[in-house]
Amino acid sequence: MAKLALLVSDGCEECEALIQVDLLRRAGITVDLVSVTGKTQIESARQISFLADRLMEDVDVDSYDGVILPGGMPGTIHLKEDERVLAWVRSFAQQGKLTAAICAAPTVLGAAGILKGKKATCYPGMEDGLTGAECLTDEVVTDGEVITSRGLGTAIAFGLAIITFFLGEKKAQEIGSSVVYSKN
Repeated sequence: MAKLALLVSDGCEECEALIQVDLLRRAGITVDLVSVTGKTQIESARQISFLADRLMEDVDVDSYDGVILPGGMPGTIHLKEDERVLAWVRSFAQQGKLTAAICAAPTVLGAAGILKGKKATCYPGMEDGLTGAECLTDEVVTDGEVITSRGLGTAIAFGLAIITFFLGEKKAQEIGSSVVYSKN
């Protein structure tokens, strides 16, 4: 079964992070909330506190099959300024592992240089940060091992796309139905 790291920092969009954890765990995918801050308590963009499962410095990057980045401000800036995060993203891309980001966080993928020749989406107005990508406005874009999404309103679709990537469309539909998600 897949094991994923969801990297969190103070100022992240809490729903974009926690919806992914919820959906992926429902599907049976192991996902660790990994703090890049050096502490487990995270304070979100809206001052909601939650606990990460692990600290980045205490985990083995090679034990993960993919990395997920939530958006939010200034959380995205913190991720983009952390050379360890950029190194993880580059390493996962080089190994053909999942790199997924939502809202403003696809700009971290752009900063890491992994979007060249890829199709991607992000929060409206952040497209300049998708360096090298063909920018789309779809709610979720999957291009090989890169999955990007637009924002909180697309968080469930984003999570289901990650489930599809690892477990197939049938499992994603099953999880979507179980949370009464309806794509209109």
